[in-house]
Amino acid sequence: MTPTGNWRWSVLRFYWDDETEPSVEVPVADFFASGWAKWDRCPLIDSAPIAVNPRCGFNCYWPMPFRKKCRITMENLADERMVLYYQVNYALGEVPTNAAYFHAQFRRENPVKTKGTYTILDGVEGDGQYVGTYMAYGTHHTGWWGEGEVKFFIDGDDQFPTICGTGTEDYFCASYDFEGKNGYTEFTHPYSGLPQVIRPDGNYDSQQRFSLYRWHIPDPVRFQHDLKVTIQDLGWKSGGRYDQLQDDIATVAFWYQSEPHKLFPKFPSRDELELR
Repeated sequence: MTPTGNWRWSVLRFYWDDETEPSVEVPVADFFASGWAKWDRCPLIDSAPIAVNPRCGFNCYWPMPFRKKCRITMENLADERMVLYYQVNYALGEVPTNAAYFHAQFRRENPVKTKGTYTILDGVEGDGQYVGTYMAYGTHHTGWWGEGEVKFFIDGDDQFPTICGTGTEDYFCASYDFEGKNGYTEFTHPYSGLPQVIRPDGNYDSQQRFSLYRWHIPDPVRFQHDLKVTIQDLGWKSGGRYDQLQDDIATVAFWYQSEPHKLFPKFPSRDELELR
């Protein structure tokens, strides 16, 4: 797919079989792990299910089984016309009875509503497995922002999640502030990456923008009844004290589950989607 136009205002939707509500509802750039991307500012991504190649060539390899039919739409929320070039490859054949359906859900809070905590996914009921997270993160302050733990509340977990991480950079399979010789260091890997860092006028003394992905393909998070995924929005205050932040966080949760799925939350308005 090689879309033109405003990619945050271009919304992909996938419908499986006889669904009237989508199982996938995501802005096109975020679906391809490129939430901050523009036509002249597009990260290269070399991952297993998503590849972004020069010049903003969006490629997707997530398996997406269906039993009756598939419908894919793109809605342009912008006032200006856009052109969309695309190709969909598919094979018709027998689908295993235990094959689950692909889902992807977009959320954004700017600023984060509950100080220090952002919900990546909630309200999932059924039997399935969580397979990936994309996050477009924009800081509203200077300094380090990635102490937040990613938590998976599985099958009735209440106060204590079954899986609790140790920090944002650890969840995305790096460490120690993503820092190399020259500060934040981009990387791209089959299952995790920080493909884009936007540095306005400095390395740490400015509001940064980050694009991050983590694919749980060899290590899926399985659930039988329900699933909720959150991440803390945490930095540091002086003296080694945690700072609960309210940054700009947009995410896409990717998972497979049996149908029917619960209705997604109301999709953000154009104003709530806009990047500035």
